[in-house]
Amino acid sequence: MNVYYTPRMLGPPQASSPSAHKPRLVVESWLALAPKLNLIEPAPVTVEQLCLAHDRDFVTGILAGRLLNGFGNTSRDVATSLPYTSGAMLAAARGAIAQRTATIAPCSGFHHASFDEASGFCTFNGLMVTARVLLTEGLAHRVGIFDADMHYGDGTDDILAQTGETRVEHCTVGENYTDPSQAETFLQRLPMMLRRFEGCDVLLYQAGADPHIDDPLGGWLTDEQLALRDRIVFEHCAARQLPVAWNLAGGYQEPLRKVLDIHDHTLRECLRVYDPDGASGWLSSSI
Repeated sequence: MNVYYTPRMLGPPQASSPSAHKPRLVVESWLALAPKLNLIEPAPVTVEQLCLAHDRDFVTGILAGRLLNGFGNTSRDVATSLPYTSGAMLAAARGAIAQRTATIAPCSGFHHASFDEASGFCTFNGLMVTARVLLTEGLAHRVGIFDADMHYGDGTDDILAQTGETRVEHCTVGENYTDPSQAETFLQRLPMMLRRFEGCDVLLYQAGADPHIDDPLGGWLTDEQLALRDRIVFEHCAARQLPVAWNLAGGYQEPLRKVLDIHDHTLRECLRVYDPDGASGWLSSSI
C-alpha cells in the first residue's frame, strides 16, 4: 500500500488545528501497525498547478507570506509546506490511477479553501488542485470527490463555480448529515450515494475524523459507524475497479491520540479490502 508522505509537508503546530503537524504522527502510528507500508516522497505542486484551482494573486500572496493562511496567520513555514500537501494528494491520485488501486495521502486542510480565500484551517484546496491537474493532463476525464468531513466543502463548490469546471462530481456528507439520529440512515444510503461516482476515472475520498460523536466540532458517528463508512467506500471502489486516493480530514479531539486512532481504523478498513496480507497480525484487533 503506497503512502505519499514527506516531512516537507509538515508545518509548525497551530493552536487552532492539528492538521499542520499531524501527518508525521499519523504515519508513525500507521507504520507501528503495518510496517510494510510503502512511503513515497511526493513532489510539490507548482504555482501553475495551484492556479488551476485558485486566483494567481491569492496563490502568490500566500506563498510569499503576504496573505493570511487558513490558520489566520502569515507563517512562512506553513507557506513552504503547502505545495507538498497538495503534491501528496496529486501524487496519490496519479498512483491510484496508474495502479488502479487505493493510495493514501496523509494530509488535510483542503475543502474550505475557495478560489481566492483561505478559511477554516484550509489554505489551498488540494482536492480541486488535484482534480484540475488530472483533467488538464488527460489522466482523467471525470473526477469524483467524496468528502466525508463533518463540515460542508464550501471551498470546493466555490472553485467549481468560479472555474466553470463541470467534470468533477462532488458530494459532501456534511451538507445533509450532521446528527446521531441520521447515522443509520446515512450508512444505509451510502452505497447509493457512491453510485454517482461510477462514471469517474478516480475518486478522491476525504476520510473525515471529525464526524466522530465525541469530536468537539462534530458529533454523529461512533467508532464502529466510522469504520463501516470507510469499509463501504473501499468495498464499493474495489468491486468496480474505481481507483481511490484518500486523505485525512478534521479531527479535533484531545489528546490527539484519539484522532490518530480514527485514522488507524481507516487504514485498517483499506487494508482489509486492498491488502489483507499486509494487514495480517492486527486486523483482528478491536475498534
